[in-house]
Amino acid sequence: MRARMSGFSSLRGGLRAGVLFIFLTCVPAVPRAEPAAGPQAIELGAEQGELRAQPWLVPSPQPGVLMHTTVFRPPGRGPFPLVIVNHGTTQNAERRRRLPLPEFPALTGWFVRRGYAVAVPQRPGHGATGGIYREDQGGCDDANFAAAGLAAADSIAAAVAYLRVQPFVRRSGVVVVGQSAGGWAALALASRAPAGVRAAINFAGGLGGRSYDQPDNNCAPARLIAAAGEFGRTARIPTLWIYTENDSYFAPRLSGAMAAAFRAVGGKADYELLPAFGRDGHFMAETPGSDAVWGPVVERFLQGLR
Repeated sequence: MRARMSGFSSLRGGLRAGVLFIFLTCVPAVPRAEPAAGPQAIELGAEQGELRAQPWLVPSPQPGVLMHTTVFRPPGRGPFPLVIVNHGTTQNAERRRRLPLPEFPALTGWFVRRGYAVAVPQRPGHGATGGIYREDQGGCDDANFAAAGLAAADSIAAAVAYLRVQPFVRRSGVVVVGQSAGGWAALALASRAPAGVRAAINFAGGLGGRSYDQPDNNCAPARLIAAAGEFGRTARIPTLWIYTENDSYFAPRLSGAMAAAFRAVGGKADYELLPAFGRDGHFMAETPGSDAVWGPVVERFLQGLR
């Protein structure tokens, strides 16, 4: 009897397990909610520090890929004029994957203190944003710097289109700023006369610089100059180009030739060559406190827009 009861208990346990298995396999899985575009910390007090920093997700040109973005704002409700600050890139896939969220403390602080809302997006193919990298420039023999810049400009345009309709942002007067590949992308965007964009500021912009990690060694510099001319042919908004004497990626003779090619076909380019900055002036815009150097130049440029 004890043996039969033991067998019955095993059978009953097996039935329970079977019913549970059937129940679990028949219940549809609840899909994970995809993050939505917009601010990612909307509770009271979510804005951090005097610059009111707040994480956002912003639509990109790639379906389903949202750009991790930090938005900064002055005191008050606005609407504020908008600045979009854009980071550089690398052709190394592993470095792109590990790229931290861009910060640019000197740039963001300088603009916020002057009444601008500032957004710093991380483009697809980089860091936390993920997605497909569309900004590949190709090899030196077939480098297509214009196409790479325009691909990055697609992401900037998506950020502009989304953010300029937010209630705290003015719909016109957007200023697009970028450093290195981000500066080059700002020039590429200028060539498209994007709605709402008033001007572009290029800090040390270009592609193909410091080839094989050698200073003042450029991949296909003639192609880069020609691509600058392509952008200038259709760019009609004012642009400011800021370079330094000791930029190891784009030396003065190259950056000056790029600006000249841009202007020669009708582009509006104010070219400013600043003295040597730090160990490598290419990174000036990323350096805290550098606004003491470039701030007066940018101030004059912005005053000329009014």
